Amino acid sequence: MIIKVCGMRDAENIRAVSELDIDLLGFIFWPESPRYVGMVSSQTGMMPDYSHLERTGDNESGTQAVRRVGVFVDDMPQNIVTRVYNYQLDYVQLNGSESRVMIENLRRTLDPDIRKDIKIIKAISIESEADLNKCEAYEGAVDMFLFDAKTPLVGGSGNQFDWTVLSAYKGSTPFLLSGGIGPEDVERVRSFRHPMFAGIDLNSRFETEPAVKDVDKIDTFIKAIRQG
Repeated sequence: MIIKVCGMRDAENIRAVSELDIDLLGFIFWPESPRYVGMVSSQTGMMPDYSHLERTGDNESGTQAVRRVGVFVDDMPQNIVTRVYNYQLDYVQLNGSESRVMIENLRRTLDPDIRKDIKIIKAISIESEADLNKCEAYEGAVDMFLFDAKTPLVGGSGNQFDWTVLSAYKGSTPFLLSGGIGPEDVERVRSFRHPMFAGIDLNSRFETEPAVKDVDKIDTFIKAIRQG
């Protein structure tokens, strides 16, 4: 099961979470988010510098290191390309109303010149089975979907949706579950079944404040999810 922890910003918190048994770290590049990575620090007066953190890839033990995901909302393609290059992103997650044409053009721009084998995740807001129809437009153009709760916000709301509606999803693209998954949802995740279910996305329910994750809570949750 893929485990993604999203909404990271603080360098030391990133380092601590990266040492857990996770696969993906999400960085939000949407200025309206309280977890926006470019938010000015009152101490430094500048964007946090992550350049000293370990580059993603295979580590010395032979296991794959944590991959970086950039989250964007209806951003200009050139801005996305710049962030992929500057932050050495492995995945682009699109949470807005991006079209298939835009996504296909973005991939051609990034792969292979900027980031070879870049992966693209398309977030889909879910309230009912009818919302799954949106997936058809992106089949074959994205590597993964992320199903989140439909809210006025764009992710990180802490709201959940009824996962049983996903039984109506018949697509061939794997998906991540998101939307208010918290420490008490171990059995809910472990008991969920779908042939295209690839993993989960954790965010606000594991925070002490926006963009700061409770490392112990995440560690306990992951161990419980992965056991057996």
